[in-house]
Amino acid sequence: MTQAADTDGAWRVAAGGRWDLEGAARLVRTLDAVRPSGGAAVRVDLSGLEALDTVGAMLLTRLADRLKGLGHAVEVAPVRPEHAPLLEAVRAAAAAPVQVPERPHPIRDMVERTGRGTVGLMREGLELLAFLGEITIAFGRILRDPRRLRVRAVLSHIEQTGLNALPILGLLTFLIGVVLAFQGADQLRRFGAELFVVNLLGVSVLREIGVLMTAIIVAGRSGSAFTAQIGTMKVNQEVDAIRTLGLDPVELLVVPRALALMITLPLLAFYADIMGLFGGAVMSYVVLDISFGQFLRQLHGAVGLGTFLVGLIKAPVFALVIAMVGCYEGLKVSGSAESVGALTTKAVVEGIFLVIVLDALFSVLFSYLGV
Repeated sequence: MTQAADTDGAWRVAAGGRWDLEGAARLVRTLDAVRPSGGAAVRVDLSGLEALDTVGAMLLTRLADRLKGLGHAVEVAPVRPEHAPLLEAVRAAAAAPVQVPERPHPIRDMVERTGRGTVGLMREGLELLAFLGEITIAFGRILRDPRRLRVRAVLSHIEQTGLNALPILGLLTFLIGVVLAFQGADQLRRFGAELFVVNLLGVSVLREIGVLMTAIIVAGRSGSAFTAQIGTMKVNQEVDAIRTLGLDPVELLVVPRALALMITLPLLAFYADIMGLFGGAVMSYVVLDISFGQFLRQLHGAVGLGTFLVGLIKAPVFALVIAMVGCYEGLKVSGSAESVGALTTKAVVEGIFLVIVLDALFSVLFSYLGV
């Protein structure tokens, strides 16, 4: 690089050779020595430039900015056509304002996360409500033309969600009955009212515990299976193929699962009630020496048909919610195995959450009705 004063008093800085990363250190030292006297205008001549990369363009831009800061009028010309786009891009990047990230504010961030979560929850609720409408329309089409119902699929899902769930459901509800009887006996023994542990068991198991535990187990077992099955079909583009054939995925995939679960969950709830009471009867015999005949007589006087029906009425509603959430999340899978796993977990959490919320609403409703 050379610098000299022209006859008109302007300074001319001639850039030549290769301006690239390899010679950047040498160029920095050379450019620091460019200090025109006075306030003379400076013209940077790039006609002799052989090669220019991003580093060289950045050094030229910094030179021009430094000279302008010293009060010189700077002109960069002539510029070879092959170098002009890069030089303009670097100039534009240097002129762009620097975005300084704001320091995180814990309270503001918490409020923002809460608001974002609330909006997302409302959007999710509206989408679930719309999906429930699609399921209702599909059920209506099947009621109008029963031949549209895939009976084999319904029977297959009844086996998967019902018969295959009996062992785990029976074991868990039996143990819950044992725990309730033991804890109730431990408390009622202080008042000499051990026999009323049968009343406690009958009301709690038939009215709440049996159907609630059944719904939670089915949500974790069958709800996740629905999401994984439909999600895998979505990944393999089978759902897209169904739509391409002019078929409705809701009618073909969702309705058989929902109908099967609405049939099996009341039966599973009844089975859970029996196993829970049986576990309580066994523990009552062991701990309180209450015979099975005494247990049945006290149970008959403590609970009526209404108590049993209150628990059983909830089962189809819980089943529809579990199937709806599981299938809805399965249809939301975006096309990767990671998405299948994440939405399967989400389906289980949402299903259990909605079941507990609905159970609370049912309790308030039945209390208001005096049932």
